[in-house]
Amino acid sequence: MKFGPVAVRDAIGGVVVHTIRQDALILKKGTMVGPDEVEAMIRAGIREIVVARLDEGDVSEDVAASGIAEAVAGEGVIVERAFTGRANLFASQSGILMVDRTIVDRLNRMDEAITFATLPAFKAVVEGEMIGTVKLVPFGIEARLRDQAIAAVSHGKLRVAPFRVKKVGVVSTMLPGLASKVIDKTIRVTRERLAPAGATIIAERRIQHDQAALSVAVREMIALGAELVLVFGASAIADRRDVIPAALEEIGGHIEHFGMPVDPGNLILIGNVNDVPVVGAPGCARSPKENGFDWVLMRLLAGLKVTRDDITGMGVGGLLMEIVSRPQPRALPPEDNRDVAAVILAAGRPGRIRNDNKPLTEVGGKTLVRMVAEQVLASNASSVIVVTGHQREEVEQALSGLNVKFVYNPDFAEGQGSSIRTGIGAVPETAGGAVICLGDMPMADSVTIDRMIEAFSPGSGSLIVVPVSNGRRGNPIVWSRRYFSDLGKLDGDFGARHLIVQNADAVVEVEVAGDVALLDSEPPEEQELGKIAAG
Repeated sequence: MKFGPVAVRDAIGGVVVHTIRQDALILKKGTMVGPDEVEAMIRAGIREIVVARLDEGDVSEDVAASGIAEAVAGEGVIVERAFTGRANLFASQSGILMVDRTIVDRLNRMDEAITFATLPAFKAVVEGEMIGTVKLVPFGIEARLRDQAIAAVSHGKLRVAPFRVKKVGVVSTMLPGLASKVIDKTIRVTRERLAPAGATIIAERRIQHDQAALSVAVREMIALGAELVLVFGASAIADRRDVIPAALEEIGGHIEHFGMPVDPGNLILIGNVNDVPVVGAPGCARSPKENGFDWVLMRLLAGLKVTRDDITGMGVGGLLMEIVSRPQPRALPPEDNRDVAAVILAAGRPGRIRNDNKPLTEVGGKTLVRMVAEQVLASNASSVIVVTGHQREEVEQALSGLNVKFVYNPDFAEGQGSSIRTGIGAVPETAGGAVICLGDMPMADSVTIDRMIEAFSPGSGSLIVVPVSNGRRGNPIVWSRRYFSDLGKLDGDFGARHLIVQNADAVVEVEVAGDVALLDSEPPEEQELGKIAAG
């Protein structure tokens, strides 16, 4: 591959290496240079540009990434169309992620041009969750190297083992002093743990903490068709001769392993009776926080055998302590669903300038939020959602007669993040993205919004669209459904700025004139109103 500076007129057929911003011209990194791009650069006064150009026998970054990703993907995995040299892999079903580490290491050590990253092996994933990515570092590689990488892997080295166990029996033992509400909570938490796997509790028994009673209860669960039996002891298992392991052996069961190098979760017991797995749960399994019990439970729900070697190999990374909850999956949108809904943030909150609600400020007899709504309704947005909060009734009255859907954010006092969460949650499932508008920025007109919607193209990797004015990024912003789960985790007043930085490859900029887009600072109210009145 050729790489280096060339005269602009000689750049046709090359790929732009560095994003160019000069005057009104924005030429994004990765753009293929054609006659139109050449003329635009000449008009902007650019005489030289750094480009990458494929040699004979090379393949582009997207072709290489797609080929390698398709080769490594197995059961339960789908590969998204590559863009900017990245091919993302997603789970097409819920289950346990199975990763052959030797293959991952082999690909990453083959050549510095090829990188392959995955989620941790044996992680429980759900349909639509991103589980891996193949990223090519240069703009192209030799086809020979791509072919070697494909030959080095075999189909199925990254796969999702589906959850197969659906019927679970639960036995709780009791001792004086153990409140029934503790067991009630344990059952509720267990149901929630099983739900992502599509498993349910088919029967529950509460018995005395006694070996004979437990033996009978476990037999009963298996007779009722339980494919997995969970035993929550009133007292932690202290030894292999304790009540729970003794009861399993009494009915011909086998103890696979007692204890695990995961904290919380040390005092777990794994066994089986007539090939039905039986787990003596540790005390931490009563808590919804992730612990060692989750690691074992999810594998068993996928029908995977959990051996002594599996358990003793969990020590590295096994110190969980106050681990945060598992992140939710990213939604996987249709390949190129360009339907965009609009979300207008008009929740406000008390305690701001003069303790009022800025979207309700009137200019020329009309509120700012109504100006915004009218512009959005005049655009190509498929539907319009207005998030209310502070002075909810007044906002709804200001928009009376307009074809918008109102959603109330009860947490509006927490900041803009809560309103974004509320609005995104109300976007129709048919939409491939959403344009998020501020309820006090009527200068972003329907023409600007339409240009942004037109630039939105999930199929070609344009997943986040931001307006740019004089080198400053602004609002509104179009977001692909891919990022809805991330937007749903926002809090405070920080907004989603960090997501734009983290996903730079997916960002496309649309140049707008004047002060249509404002970001990074909120000017004094009087200054803003003066601009609107003057315009």
